[in-house]
Amino acid sequence: MKAEELKSLGVEDLAAKVKTLEEDLFRVRFQHATAQLSDTSKIGKAKRDLARAKTILAERQRDAAAS
Repeated sequence: MKAEELKSLGVEDLAAKVKTLEEDLFRVRFQHATAQLSDTSKIGKAKRDLARAKTILAERQRDAAAS
């Protein structure tokens, strides 16, 4: 997921997206642990997407608190 796509979301939508990405990361890790994951690069992609979304959410919350 691109940062531009995440920046276009509102705070509530972004928080929901973070929750969804956390669940996706859990599923990918679980598939890896049970040897059902064929493409292990999905773990890194899921972690990066989650970090990107959390960063943008933190920026939005910080900006909202400052104003």
